[in-house]
Amino acid sequence: MQYMVISALAFTFLNVFVKTLNDFSVYQIVFFRSLGSLFFTFPYLLKNKISILGNKRGLLVLRSIFGLISMTLFFLSIKYIAMGTAVSIRYIAPIFAAFFSLFFLKEKVRPMQWLFFGIAFLGVLILKGFDSEMQVEGVVYALISALFSGLIFITIRKIGSNDHPVVVVNYFMVISTVIGGFLTINSWVTPVGIEWLILMSLGVFGYFAQLYMTKAMQVGETNQVAPLKYLEVIFTMIIGLVWFGETYTMWSLLGILLIVFGLTLNVITKKKA
Repeated sequence: MQYMVISALAFTFLNVFVKTLNDFSVYQIVFFRSLGSLFFTFPYLLKNKISILGNKRGLLVLRSIFGLISMTLFFLSIKYIAMGTAVSIRYIAPIFAAFFSLFFLKEKVRPMQWLFFGIAFLGVLILKGFDSEMQVEGVVYALISALFSGLIFITIRKIGSNDHPVVVVNYFMVISTVIGGFLTINSWVTPVGIEWLILMSLGVFGYFAQLYMTKAMQVGETNQVAPLKYLEVIFTMIIGLVWFGETYTMWSLLGILLIVFGLTLNVITKKKA
C-alpha cells in the first residue's frame, strides 16, 4: 500500500513542477522529463546485461510514439485546466483500452464493466458540458491523451513478456528525448538557476512514480492496490488549491468524483472475475 502512495505522490510532484514551467514549451518539458529518466534506465540495463535494443522492436517503437503523444498532450492540458481535472480525465484511458481490446486482442469486457465505464465517462461529460469556467482546449487535450494511453495498454499487451519492462520504458524515454529535443530547437529557452533542478527532477519523479507503482502491483492484491493510484487526483487537487489557487466548481467536483468512482469499481469488478 505504501508503494502506491509513494507513486501517487511522485506523479503529483511531477504534475506540479510541469505546471510551474510556464516559460518553457511543452516540447522542452518532454525533453527534460525523458532525459532525466535515462540516467536510471540505461545504467539498470547495462548493469543487468539486458539487451537495450529489445526483441519486439517495431512494437517498442510504436508504444514509444503513443507514449510521446499522450505525455505531450497531457502536459499541454494542465497549462489550460486545473491539474486535478486533467489527471482525472487522463485516467479514463482504461475505457479506450477496453474498446480497443475488443478489436485488437479479441478480449471480452463484462457488461458490468461497461456500466462503470459509463459512469466514469459521464463524469467527463459533466466536466466538459456543465463547467462553464473550464477551457475546452484543455479537456480535449486530456481526452486525446487518454485515448493514446489506451493504445499504450494494448501495445504493451502485444509486447507481453518478450521484453523487460525497463527496456520498454527506455525505448520510450530515448525516442521522447530525441523527438522532444528536435521539436524544441526553435523554441529553446535556456534554464536559469533553480529551473535546471526543476527540469531535471521531472525525470526523477517520473521514474520513481513508475517504479513504485510496479512494486505495489507486484506485492499487493491488484483490486486493493490499484484504486489507490487515484490518490494522485486528491493529492494534485490539494496542491493545486494551495499552491496555484486553482478552483473547482461543484460540477467539476461531481465530474471528478464520478470518474474516480466508476474506474475504481471497474478495477474491483475486473479482478473479481
